Amino acid sequence: MKIAIQGIKGSYHHIVAENYFGDEIELVECMTFAEMPDRVLSGEVDFAVMAIENSIAGAILPNYALIDEADLAIVGEYYLEINHNLMGLKGQRIEEIKKVHSHPMALLQCRSFFKNYPHIKLIEDVDTADVAKRIQEQQLKKVGAIASAKAAEIYELELVAEGIQTIKKNYTRFVIVQSKEKLNNANATKASLKFVLKHESGSLGEVLVLLANHKVNLSKIQSLPIIDRPWEYAFFADLVFEDYQEYKNAMTDIRSKVSSLKILGEYKDNK
Repeated sequence: MKIAIQGIKGSYHHIVAENYFGDEIELVECMTFAEMPDRVLSGEVDFAVMAIENSIAGAILPNYALIDEADLAIVGEYYLEINHNLMGLKGQRIEEIKKVHSHPMALLQCRSFFKNYPHIKLIEDVDTADVAKRIQEQQLKKVGAIASAKAAEIYELELVAEGIQTIKKNYTRFVIVQSKEKLNNANATKASLKFVLKHESGSLGEVLVLLANHKVNLSKIQSLPIIDRPWEYAFFADLVFEDYQEYKNAMTDIRSKVSSLKILGEYKDNK
């Protein structure tokens, strides 16, 4: 089974792919999220693992748009607790490290830790694990990476400091996507959808009331501007329900209240 991930081996996407699918998989590394849909649509990979939101930073809006535009189907999800670690070549002490490279989000989430080490310069990079790999391949002394413990293991680096993120309960939600299939998953307890409201007063309120009437819980809603339609927005929402038929009935009722409705995925709630 081929799985596309953002980043390389040792990245958090790699960890999710193995936790979700098992370790008997072939990874296809993508350095950007934008190239992932093409890998899926071309049949090069069976699934892609894509981060969609973080408990601290919020939704990753461009990824919602990528899934929608490529007409991919969300078929699963995984919540990963993010533990950032400072690592470098074996034998290096933190006092010897002059520069630390990592993904901008990782740097932001660990900034408080580095206030105690003002001699260290923080530098934004494309991927956490890619920095770890580069340090080992180029034997970069006085350089550190912020990445997963798995990256340290793979690239034979030493953990200089563990769990350096400011907020310890830090989770990222990843979705599992594949080419669009016929949506009719009677075992689903969660759904993701996109809808555009009619230009009528109270239209969003009507949608929310219909969901409540069918005992469907709105767990998340996020707006995204509609390209070429200034001041108009599409809404991306996650729903949780116990009765699949009630959810389907809710979707039937909502279609008459919105200008468009698209189901992005039906899957099991993995919280």
